[in-house]
Amino acid sequence: MIFTMPELIVISIIIGLFFLIFGTRLKIEIIALLVLLAVVLTGLVEPSEAISGFGSSVVLTLIGLFIITQALERTGVVQWIANQLNEIGQGSEIKLITLFMATGALLSLIMNNVAAGAVLLPAAVRVARDSKVPVSKLLMPMSFGTLVGGMTTYLTTANILMSELLISRDFSGLNMLDFLPVGSIITIAGVIYMLLIGRKLLPKSSIAENTATSLDLKEVYHLNQQQWHIKVNKNSLLANKTIKGSAINAELGLTIAAIWRGKDVITIPKSDQVIRPNDELLIIGNEERVSHLVDWNNTLINDIAPKRNNLPIEPIEMMIPPRSDAIGKTLSDMKLNRDSHLLALALWHEGESQTTDVRNIPLAVGDAVLVMGRIDDIKNLSENANFILPAGQYTYSQNDNTKAPLAIIITAIVLALGILNIVSLPIAMLAGAVAMVITGCLTMDKFYDAISWRVIFLIAGMLPLSFAITDSGLAERIGSIFVVMLDGSDPIFIVAGMTILTTLVVQIIGGQVTALLIGPIAINAALQVGVNPRAMAVAVAMACSMAFLTPIAHPVNILMMGPGNYKFGDFTRVGIGMTIVTLLSMLLGLKLLWHV
Repeated sequence: MIFTMPELIVISIIIGLFFLIFGTRLKIEIIALLVLLAVVLTGLVEPSEAISGFGSSVVLTLIGLFIITQALERTGVVQWIANQLNEIGQGSEIKLITLFMATGALLSLIMNNVAAGAVLLPAAVRVARDSKVPVSKLLMPMSFGTLVGGMTTYLTTANILMSELLISRDFSGLNMLDFLPVGSIITIAGVIYMLLIGRKLLPKSSIAENTATSLDLKEVYHLNQQQWHIKVNKNSLLANKTIKGSAINAELGLTIAAIWRGKDVITIPKSDQVIRPNDELLIIGNEERVSHLVDWNNTLINDIAPKRNNLPIEPIEMMIPPRSDAIGKTLSDMKLNRDSHLLALALWHEGESQTTDVRNIPLAVGDAVLVMGRIDDIKNLSENANFILPAGQYTYSQNDNTKAPLAIIITAIVLALGILNIVSLPIAMLAGAVAMVITGCLTMDKFYDAISWRVIFLIAGMLPLSFAITDSGLAERIGSIFVVMLDGSDPIFIVAGMTILTTLVVQIIGGQVTALLIGPIAINAALQVGVNPRAMAVAVAMACSMAFLTPIAHPVNILMMGPGNYKFGDFTRVGIGMTIVTLLSMLLGLKLLWHV
């Protein structure tokens, strides 16, 4: 087989793309822009076509979606839904799985999957606690519910992308009603699978099922075994130094949780707090590091008054969600104690509790930080988009919830305009976004904050590569190979084969990039065997949401890892069956409704 020069260039760019994703620490949006430059500089696409992605219907629709979603959150609409789940959610494991899967799917019809999962997470943890159901039995089903909900709506990135690829080939694009019927079949089948089989494969215990009470939190993070009392002697190396100047954290990685000075207690001590002789320090960290404090002329106290045997303020857990600015930073970088007046006691990172060097570990999606702080500071934290509070003890909003009805009406109008094709969906979404600001549902500051620029640059940067795959002839060549391999088969098997390929790639690089790489090939394969290319586009789009086999396949899975205490293999064990059921129900829907 001899490839043409344009095909070889495209293949080289794709190989380079994978190398940059897995072999470097470059952010995906930067990689996407490098891909854009590569396809332009090699002459695969014209400059005007390369930058067209920034003004494409995909980008415009996503911008509108991000803003409308944010308005629904800021006006309390989504929180109201979560609160209702708290009210009606008491009951059996079967009832709760059905409730949270269905709610996750419904929210994903109009929201980003990750946003839906993040807002339901605190409610799931609280309801699981109150119903004495392990939260590990709810979070993965809820995550899968948001994924199948994403298959059911046009408002999912991969679905919008497949529609754009059809339009680029002069076919009519997809709309809400193209996904809803088949997606509904998939959602019902997924819930049934989880109730009959999947829930039995889920782990029975969870580190997060007890996170509702501070006592349990201390057990989860092993604080009772990592808590020490030190008396500062007059000749101590700590005496008359600030906490920062003592290097107790910088050198030993220990945390001073409280200082007793006579009858007074200093809680959440700042880095400029001076340590005095005869102070008694409550230290968090491992025994080996604490032993160095004894070498620094301090005394380890074993017999201590009961009132000093506990933290003066009970801790609370906060999590790092996807798209958080905290990702990749350390707690030291974020100056949590100085800016938020919170003291980090421990970190849940890579499935383990860390009480030493807590401030020096780069944070990742799904990490949890055990912090101590006053109620007002915790409430202020709930307004910070960089963190979420899984236990849901605090709900706080500076927004006027009286705007909620307006936000609901605007969203309903936008969806109606899109479904009925009165105006194009990108225009409807942008009109809805503008209406949210004009009516006061969202301020202009939050308007800009709502947009996930990472996703925008990823899509706009990668879209020209999809055009290059088609224009170079590579899509047709690979599609031909695929067709030859399945020569003589029923067209449904061609669709099934392309769906399986898409699903496997999704587990590695995620749905957005997969749609852009596999989409052009799938459309060409459909044309060669006489399959409706719109039906093939629906199949591939839905397959881009079949991120059930690994936690890294989709950010919403990663979000559930920490609170659910899931291991990598838990997703594979439960996800295999979910993938099979989803695939079969999707093919059934395409056969019945699209006549594939």
